[in-house]
Amino acid sequence: MLRNVIRVLAVFAIVAGVATMALSWWFSRPLPLPSSPYSFEVRSGMTLKSVAQELVDAGVLPFDLPLVALARLKGVDRSIKAGNYEITEGVTLRGLLAKLTQGDVTQSALTIVEGSTFADLAQALATSPSIAKSAVALPAPELAQKIGVPSMAGGNLEGWFFPDTYFYGTGSPDLALLVRANRLMQRRLEAAWSRRAPDTPLKDPYSALILASIIEKETGRAADRPLIASVFINRLRIGMRLQSDPTVIYGLGTSFDGNLRKRDLEADTPFNTYTREGLPPTPIALPGQASLEAAVNPPKTDFLYFVSRGDGSSEFSANLSDHNRAVARFQAPKR
Repeated sequence: MLRNVIRVLAVFAIVAGVATMALSWWFSRPLPLPSSPYSFEVRSGMTLKSVAQELVDAGVLPFDLPLVALARLKGVDRSIKAGNYEITEGVTLRGLLAKLTQGDVTQSALTIVEGSTFADLAQALATSPSIAKSAVALPAPELAQKIGVPSMAGGNLEGWFFPDTYFYGTGSPDLALLVRANRLMQRRLEAAWSRRAPDTPLKDPYSALILASIIEKETGRAADRPLIASVFINRLRIGMRLQSDPTVIYGLGTSFDGNLRKRDLEADTPFNTYTREGLPPTPIALPGQASLEAAVNPPKTDFLYFVSRGDGSSEFSANLSDHNRAVARFQAPKR
């Protein structure tokens, strides 16, 4: 009887040992990437299981259980970070999990903030000690061509990089990160444009990107974003000038000192929407997802005006008389 128990225990030990070796081999073998480098996004609120399933759908993982099981074994299944990731040929399941939890000390991150400009992004790249500088100082048309910015932009870079947190290997070239951010913006813009309202006055995706950038800069409170979009869409529809301060400020460039004066509003430039009808020639910032969606499909309203209440929110009006009263109420006390 004792011999039989010993034999059974020995068999179990052998099976367990073989299983452990098999799992160790599986966790350490390179993953079959669809392309190298391969980029993917972890959206805010995603669970590790949902991330694993998307990687299964993309062909990176054969099934989701190994990644989830390894994470639970290490106690990091709730520690994944939202952002945009890039993995290269040779990455293993262990390496993938390390990146997702920022346990890989060779990983660095760069966050592109909604409403920032390409100049802000270029400065962040130029001053980052973990990014190799190879392209950011190139002339805009040459850099746009290298990145793959659509020809509709005419070589202009503004607006074409999606705000997100990008994880990358320390020492990665700036061009690689710009390509990733641009590709993500192109995908998001294309998806938003496919959901556009049938009666939109916007003529193409680039017009939507330009308007989204204005909405981004005009929005002080997220809840007001759709209504701000409706104001600009209504104005475009009837041929009324947008009269947006942020476009004027963008046109002033580095000469803007923080104080927008009457003479600035009256000085004609391509970005002065007080003196010129329609949209400015390019975006004025890097818009986020919510602004893209608002630009192409705002709610139906009769609003043509809005003014800041001074607390980040806006007061909306359908006619000039109501707007003037709102200005007197919310702006006059400041003067």
